[in-house]
Amino acid sequence: MRDLSSVRPLSFGARPEGERLARIERSPHYDRAAGRFTNPEAAPDAPRATGTRGQMMRALLRTRGRKPAGAIPLERPDLSAPPASGLRLTWLGHSTVLAEIDGRRVLFDPVWGRRCSPFSFVGPKRLHPAPVPLERLGPLDAVVVSHDHYDHLDLPTIRALARSGARFAVPLGVGAHLERWGVPAARVDELDWHESAEVAGLTLTATPARHFCGRGLRDAQRALWASWTVTGPEHRVFHSGDTGYFPGFADIGERYGPFDATMIQIGAYSEAFWPDIHMTPEEGVRAHLGLARAEAPVLPIHWGTFNLALHPWAEPAERTLAAAAAAGVRAAVPRPGGSFEPSAEELPAEPWWRAVAAATGDRVSRGGLAGRVSRRTAPAAARRGGRASSGAARPAPAAPRPR
Repeated sequence: MRDLSSVRPLSFGARPEGERLARIERSPHYDRAAGRFTNPEAAPDAPRATGTRGQMMRALLRTRGRKPAGAIPLERPDLSAPPASGLRLTWLGHSTVLAEIDGRRVLFDPVWGRRCSPFSFVGPKRLHPAPVPLERLGPLDAVVVSHDHYDHLDLPTIRALARSGARFAVPLGVGAHLERWGVPAARVDELDWHESAEVAGLTLTATPARHFCGRGLRDAQRALWASWTVTGPEHRVFHSGDTGYFPGFADIGERYGPFDATMIQIGAYSEAFWPDIHMTPEEGVRAHLGLARAEAPVLPIHWGTFNLALHPWAEPAERTLAAAAAAGVRAAVPRPGGSFEPSAEELPAEPWWRAVAAATGDRVSRGGLAGRVSRRTAPAAARRGGRASSGAARPAPAAPRPR
């Protein structure tokens, strides 16, 4: 039989083989009989069929409210001086975050590409430019990737970062993609859940998540997905990657936290199609409560940059503000490119998206907090480490294949 590996598109990456595959098969989280990694709680990775075929097609073709009416406002981050507190987060859109922590710089899920797609001419296109060119971001100590979906693992971005000298921390199996794209194997730390790598005085740990993987049309689930913790001498942060809600967040918080800030996926959710692999904003706030210090802020990620779901474009941010206020959690919602220090007296909480979303006819709740959230005015529930409810109203069915 002809070896088809040579004709596999470069954007598909590579399948694990040899010792890498043997290591995957030894993982306690891998089901050898099924030939795939398993989730901490069962979570189907295929979208659920809901309603009639006609209803589904009409839902998928509906575009009203799913994109902003005008240009999304950006900030140009000033990263010339280190953070006064030792910890600063800069949201660069979607799930891409630069964390400056205890004198080191860690970049999560870097995506600078125009489309999150295997092809340059089709697929979800960016709704705003990258706030800062990749080459102007400055030196990096580590690049962390949560999983291999196109909106988290971007071929042109990785090939550019391969020349940076940074170390890469990725879940098991993802290293095969990176090596095919030119990242030297010696600079890749490929980790199972609860394994750690030491990079420039930081401890990077892969922790459980409830999701799935795959880039090619027939890829088996042989690359792992993960959330991540980064621990420095003084600070700790958590990045969720993509995940459905599960009780393990509290276990992660107890084992590796409490965290000084969390970066939590709150977009591209759907009760109808994939309720088990993406969190709603209310579930994201609930996860944060199990992970973080009482006054630590949550940074909502995985929204605003790509059209990956049928919920209104601005709905994730509005629902996050409302859920955070109800739970007594400090939420930071900067514009793409915006920076903040989690220990600051005030956080960016101005609902900047409303001016862009209003003209679309978006019917989103405006129950969130406007202005800036102060440590002094944070509700008492946050200072007591209270718990949130995830029982708020669910959104309309979401889009085709999730990322």
